[in-house]
Amino acid sequence: MRFTLRVWRQDNQFDKGRLVMYVVDDITPDMSFLEMLDVLNERLISQGEEPIAFDHDCREGICGMCGLMINGNAHGPNKLTTTCQLHMRSFDPNVPIVIEPWRAKPFPVIKDLVVDRSAFDRIIESGGYISAPTGSAPDAHAVPVPKEDADNAFEAAACIGCGACVAACPNGSAMLFTAAKTTHLGLLPQGRPERYSRALDMVDTHDDLGFGGCTNSGECTVVCPKGIPLEAIGRLNRDALKAATRSPAKH
Repeated sequence: MRFTLRVWRQDNQFDKGRLVMYVVDDITPDMSFLEMLDVLNERLISQGEEPIAFDHDCREGICGMCGLMINGNAHGPNKLTTTCQLHMRSFDPNVPIVIEPWRAKPFPVIKDLVVDRSAFDRIIESGGYISAPTGSAPDAHAVPVPKEDADNAFEAAACIGCGACVAACPNGSAMLFTAAKTTHLGLLPQGRPERYSRALDMVDTHDDLGFGGCTNSGECTVVCPKGIPLEAIGRLNRDALKAATRSPAKH
């Protein structure tokens, strides 16, 4: 298979950047999207050209490093699929593929398709942990957890922090990411003592970093490779509001 690509090239966050056209041959339908980029980079290196910089690590849909905008879609055309799990059989060789980095103010471009997502780390640092003493690990099933809470917590814990929700949101909001991180802690007994203060602290940091506000348009859930539901944002908003009304002097 032969594909025509239009790839975003940018030397650093201060460079204007531009789309560059490439043609890549000998691509099989079973190659992943990142393997296709590997083939292109091998050719560029052999020709003495600068290879395309892009993020990747596990290539198993776990680490969240591989996020790309592909034809305007975060992670590409397939639902519940990361870029590294996307295969070239999903594309028509007769249609050019446009490849761009995440577009969001808090995600500055480092080089080409690589963006700095350390803003997510700042959100986690502001409250995405349990500081209350919980003692040693209890025996299995020693602490009763309602089935619905356990299911919702597990669903939220699947978030891999890839940033697709931010890239897809018209406002560049990271509320789905933030909600996932507060939900999986706040619904479990060990995380409940800090549930409300955690939500407010993480939302405050989210806003301070320059992420936009959520308008519940839902694009974030459509592109999320792990299917985090929009209900998580509603839960986060309720928790943050409760915290704000309980501590008016602090917030």
